[in-house]
Amino acid sequence: MKIDFSVEEAVQKRYSVRNYQKQEVDTNLKHEIEAFVGSLENPFGKKVNFHFLESKEAQNQQKLGTYGVITGAEQYIGTTIQLEPMSLEALGYEMEAVILYLAHLGLGTCWLGGTFNRKGFANAMNIGENDIFPIVTPYGYPAPKKHIKETMMRKMIQADQRREWSSLFFKSDFQTPLSKEEANELAFALEMVRLGPSASNKQPWRIVVTEQGCHFYEYKEPNYSDRFAYDIQRIDMGIAAAHFDFAVKEKMMQGAFHTESEPDITLPENVEYAFSWIKE
Repeated sequence: MKIDFSVEEAVQKRYSVRNYQKQEVDTNLKHEIEAFVGSLENPFGKKVNFHFLESKEAQNQQKLGTYGVITGAEQYIGTTIQLEPMSLEALGYEMEAVILYLAHLGLGTCWLGGTFNRKGFANAMNIGENDIFPIVTPYGYPAPKKHIKETMMRKMIQADQRREWSSLFFKSDFQTPLSKEEANELAFALEMVRLGPSASNKQPWRIVVTEQGCHFYEYKEPNYSDRFAYDIQRIDMGIAAAHFDFAVKEKMMQGAFHTESEPDITLPENVEYAFSWIKE
């Protein structure tokens, strides 16, 4: 998989679009999107399946519910996995690659995890009963104006706000915040992580930088994932991995992700090791 567009520009352009124009995406552009999806891979070695849906072609369209969150969308992309270690992170990584690619093309998207009729979409996309179906996104051309519910939702979750560096990135341990100056050549990649989307804008990623590289941790929001059969914030960790990976590759930095490189440091409450990026 090759990211041949500016990561920073795509990250800056992307926002959660909930109101779409009634304008179908051009067939040739759809083929380009499908080709990009077909090229996807992830550093965790897990299989992620993608499913495309045209809402006008779906039977029982009334069951394709998004609880009033999305209006005007004509096209959707869904993802499924087998639930195993690192599969949710793999899904987050690959789906965010698609989201950024669509932003690069000028198309809007919106991560939907808990606000869509999972059964209705699963039936329309012919998804098997044993597949885990965590995420779907609409995609298309953003409407000129946001509808009232969209504006209220963005305000409720403070969608345009991100945590400060001092609460996300650390040097050697969790007691020492990392400054942009100290991050040096890693500053760009860490900033791209900071700007990433996450479920309810919880921003669960925490990164400790050592001489080895960067160690990613998940702050597990108490009770947040209880209504799911999986930890939905692990998808957010995959998003963080994608932003970081695309950014370091853009800067020609050499390294690779590992899942068994946890440093021996004391962890704060509700914080759990996820994976590491080790310099090469």
